[in-house]
Amino acid sequence: MIVRISGEDQYELPGDDLDRINQLENVVVAAVEGGDRDAFPGAYAALLDFVRSEGTLVGDDDLKGSDVILPPSDLSFDEAGRDFTGDGLIPD
Repeated sequence: MIVRISGEDQYELPGDDLDRINQLENVVVAAVEGGDRDAFPGAYAALLDFVRSEGTLVGDDDLKGSDVILPPSDLSFDEAGRDFTGDGLIPD
């Protein structure tokens, strides 16, 4: 799976990580849908940190299509309401 963090880099993650990524995203979705402005920043940072730490950086010269594009790290709670509702961005 190729995940791009908007405004940053692209990372390749093994399919085995999909369950963990979905778990982390579900916490973000729950914070957004629950109106929990305090929980959102930490939940979203945890998702991004997992992608950065567990993914392999895709080089700029290696053109690959992204399976998922995550919003930038400075995403606001209000902006997150557009993307992190229902099933979220990451396919099950």
